Amino acid sequence: MISAIHKALDAKRARLEEDEKGFTLIELLVVVLIIGILAAIAIPVFLSQQDSAKDGAAKSDLGSAKVAVISYVTTTNGTYPTTLAQLATEGFTPTAGVTVTIPTSSSAGVCIQAVSSTSNVFHITDTSGVTTGACP
Repeated sequence: MISAIHKALDAKRARLEEDEKGFTLIELLVVVLIIGILAAIAIPVFLSQQDSAKDGAAKSDLGSAKVAVISYVTTTNGTYPTTLAQLATEGFTPTAGVTVTIPTSSSAGVCIQAVSSTSNVFHITDTSGVTTGACP
């Protein structure tokens, strides 16, 4: 009797080994679940890094604009620029996706404002560094 059971088990094992050619449904579901969890963690981190890069581009543009302002003031004997076209004569062009404006310009100085594609606003003056918020 025991030898008959062993023969039946051996036959069943042989058939199972022949039929095993792929993954089970449970194995596939576990892999899909793991990939979903990793994506749920990675995508928000990636998006926040992308937003930081866009804000960094706006801040960098303000630094470049400030250099162009100083160059413009030097070439025009103390006159501050009022338009971006005047800064373009000094080689300044804003990065795509960044809106740069000159809302304040007078004989006392200039304030340049940039809005990144994430809608964050930054400004810089001829005497200060980059600051968050609109021109005063």
